[in-house]
Amino acid sequence: MNASALNTADLYDERGGELESVSVQFQSLGGHTHFSGPVRTIRCFEDNALVKSVLATPGHGSVLVVDGGGSLRTALMGDMIAASAVANGWAGVVINGAIRDRLAIAGLPLGVKALGSNPRKSAKDGAGAIDIPLEIDGVAIRPGAMIWCDPDGILVER
Repeated sequence: MNASALNTADLYDERGGELESVSVQFQSLGGHTHFSGPVRTIRCFEDNALVKSVLATPGHGSVLVVDGGGSLRTALMGDMIAASAVANGWAGVVINGAIRDRLAIAGLPLGVKALGSNPRKSAKDGAGAIDIPLEIDGVAIRPGAMIWCDPDGILVER
């Protein structure tokens, strides 16, 4: 953790009424444990083509939130896509689903939260939608809203 990282507990104490807390117990899997930024979104199910294409574009410090429906049957991001996110300036990725290559991803300067991992590849058909409002655990996640993530959890601007 770097000294300038704001932890979610302190942030919630300061701004509780303005924030929603995601209670799903996501695992912290990236090299950066604390990350935040404006949200971009993808909804997809067991198909990571949109994840790959979006993370290959300039991130400008954004956090990509991927609603994979909570599926752990296939990975929606591996080390090559995560490395692309780093190269393109993304702050992090939150995946309501699985990743793969978790040891390699843990070594990258990228925030990653996911439900778990699975070595199985996903489909590459491009099914899904980009930059749409999502709801995870009853929490509305809008493109452009701020998100803060650390080992304690995930906070999203209302």
